[in-house]
Amino acid sequence: MISSWRRKRTSRGAAGGEGGNGGKRKPTELIVPNHFRCPISLDMMKDPVTLSTGISYDRESIEKWIEAGNITCPMTNQVLRTLEPIPNHTIRRMIQDWCVENRSQGVERIPTPRIPISSDEVGFILDRISMARTPQEGRDLVGKLSKALKESDRNKRCIVGNGASVKVLSLAFQSFANSEGETVISLLEDIMSVLTSLTPLLDSHSQTEGEIVISLKAPRSLERLVWFLKGGSGLSGIRNSVMILKELVSTRTDHSKVVESLATMEGAMEGLVKLVKDPICPASTKASLVVIYHMIISTHNFSSKNIIIERFIDMGLVSLVLDTLVDAEKSVCEKALGVLDGLIRTDKGREAAYGQALAIPVVVKKILRVSDLATEFSVSILCRLCENEKREDGGVIVEALQVGAFQKLLLILQVGWNVNDRVKEKVTKMLKLLNLFRSKVECIESMDFKDLKRPF
Repeated sequence: MISSWRRKRTSRGAAGGEGGNGGKRKPTELIVPNHFRCPISLDMMKDPVTLSTGISYDRESIEKWIEAGNITCPMTNQVLRTLEPIPNHTIRRMIQDWCVENRSQGVERIPTPRIPISSDEVGFILDRISMARTPQEGRDLVGKLSKALKESDRNKRCIVGNGASVKVLSLAFQSFANSEGETVISLLEDIMSVLTSLTPLLDSHSQTEGEIVISLKAPRSLERLVWFLKGGSGLSGIRNSVMILKELVSTRTDHSKVVESLATMEGAMEGLVKLVKDPICPASTKASLVVIYHMIISTHNFSSKNIIIERFIDMGLVSLVLDTLVDAEKSVCEKALGVLDGLIRTDKGREAAYGQALAIPVVVKKILRVSDLATEFSVSILCRLCENEKREDGGVIVEALQVGAFQKLLLILQVGWNVNDRVKEKVTKMLKLLNLFRSKVECIESMDFKDLKRPF
């Protein structure tokens, strides 16, 4: 009986058409022709290119293959005569036509890819930039590099791969730095924008490090960068100038000269502090803190260093840094703590910190909460403030006990936290100092450490 019913149902389904869907034909799965597929990814090619062996691949896939160090064709295993793939316009047009024909089945036409910039083109543009005599000529050429950078990561790698890129652009900036006019400002803005895009990828190229400094550390270049920092041309100019200044003070060659020059330039320190007070983006805030850190740490002349620190303190930087620390993300937090640690190396800096209600609670909170570096800076700050406390009532020492500093410092030693011996020495010294005042105050128990086994 059941078998008979199944036979009837099967026959009705067959009579109703393929799939038994009431006469409606089930749509067949669209198959991409094999010669449209990349042999590496097996996906339909969006930017087909052909190697010297005659085999076509999708540009993204084959470039990854070549960048991995391979010099053979993946399909034939033949050694490639050239590593520059050639665009295959014929296959690309065939794929586009096929996409249009099958649009009704949900296939979208692949866009015509932009032709990537070649190393020869980059070299030609850089040669032209180095010979440019007018701002407009320079702007047009730098604009080509800027446009290519934005189009693809592949273009960016190609421009970075030309070792002269940073040198030529830096020299061009120096050449036009003293000039005035709307076109000049636009040219300098474009150069800064390109340099900012290139700089992260050039950090590991020691040969370019000196080249950046040599051309951009010149007084006229620095003065123009400070002009942009002070808001001479808007927010993008502020951001790009501080990013470049960060690179200048972070290099190994003559960075102290750059720092000392910045300290004497009108509005430079004020511009840096303003970026901490009124941040425009996380990157510019971090860059500003890095420049400030080097200005208060890297100056070799002791009296000059103290003058720089005191000027920053008079601008209210201690209070601004503490406000920043309240809800800062990891990277900003580390840099802000580094700046605070540098500021309180002077009596004036410590006095400013003693007058801030946030100082001890915020610093103690950052211990073991952010990173090893943040913990190291926090311990150093706490040590400087507590060791120099002169008030009979214990002042910040008692305050540190009240917010759980003793428990956190003890945990560093008990758990063997990933800190160096110098930090452990400071922790031990701090525990001894705090222990002298423990009888005077009831420590607030932190929920994070309530189950900690203590030897007391």
